[in-house]
Amino acid sequence: MRQRLYATRRLPIDAGEVVGPEVLVASFEGERAPTGEEIAEGARGSLALLTQVSDRIDASLLDRLPTLRVVAQMAVGFDNVDVAACRARGIVVTHTPDALTDSTAELAFGLILAVARRFHEGEALVRHGSWRGFSPTLLLGRELAGRTLGIVGYGRIGRALGVRARAFGMRVIAATRRDQPFSPDGVASHVPLARLLAESDVVSLHCPATQSTRHLIGDAELSMMQPGAILVNTARGTVVDEGALVRALERRHLAGAGLDVFEREPTVHAGLLSRSDVVLLPHLGSATLEARARMAVCALEDACRVMRGERPQHLVPE
Repeated sequence: MRQRLYATRRLPIDAGEVVGPEVLVASFEGERAPTGEEIAEGARGSLALLTQVSDRIDASLLDRLPTLRVVAQMAVGFDNVDVAACRARGIVVTHTPDALTDSTAELAFGLILAVARRFHEGEALVRHGSWRGFSPTLLLGRELAGRTLGIVGYGRIGRALGVRARAFGMRVIAATRRDQPFSPDGVASHVPLARLLAESDVVSLHCPATQSTRHLIGDAELSMMQPGAILVNTARGTVVDEGALVRALERRHLAGAGLDVFEREPTVHAGLLSRSDVVLLPHLGSATLEARARMAVCALEDACRVMRGERPQHLVPE
C-alpha cells in the first residue's frame, strides 16, 4: 500500500520524481493559505505533512491526524509549528535550512539598494507620468561604499549578506544571540546590539522568531539608530514593532525601510502602506525557481526518510 504525503500548497517541482512510486502525494489546490480545517481534511490518513510558514500546526490539528509521523517544513524558520506538541506525539519535525540562503541574502541586499537609491520613488515617478526629465537634484540617494552594515543574527543568511556587502565596499558588523557563539570569518566584527544600532548606516535583520526576539526592534532600539539610517527586515515580521517603525519614519529619524515580512501577514500596518520611503514585498525571500525547488526537494527527501524509518538530515534544533 502506498504511503500518503500531503502538501499544504502546490509544489514548484514534480514531487513524484523525488518520492518515487511508493508514495502518493496530494496537495491543497487553492491559491490562498488553507485553513486548519482544510489541512486536517486534506491530510487525513497521511504519514507526512509538508508545511509552509503561514500554516499553523498546533496540538488541536495534530490530534486530528493520528497517522502523522513527520512534519516537513519548507522553510528555515518553524515558529508556526508547535514542535513540543509534535514531539509529545512522536512526530518528527524537519526544515530546510540550507536551501534558501543565497536567495534571501540577495533579496535583503536588493532591499538595501532599493531604499538607499530610492528605486520605489523613482519607478513610481516614471510609471505615473510625473517625470519631467533629468535634474541634478532629483531623488538623491546614498552610496553604500564606505557605509556600515549591521547584521542582527549572523547565521547562514546573515553571513551570505555580509559577503555581498563587503563586495560593495561596506564595513560589516554583526550581533548574535547571547547563547550563540560568534565564529570570526574575516567579513564581520562582532559587537553588542546597542553598539550595532548606534554605528550602522543600514541594519538588516536575520534572527529567528522567538519570545526573546519579539519586538526586538521597538521604539528604544529605533531611537538608538543613526539619524538617516535604513532598516531592512527579511527575517520574521514579529521582530519589528511596526507601530514603532511608523513613528520613527514619521519623525524622519530613519531614511527609510525595506520589509519583506510583517507582524500580521498578509495584513500590513496602514502607516507603512502610504509611505514612499518604505519598500514593501510580499514575503519573497526564497522566491526564486532555484531556491523553491531546493526547498521542496529537501523537505520531500526528509519526509521520505522518516517514512522509511530513517533519520532525516535536517531535524529542527532542540
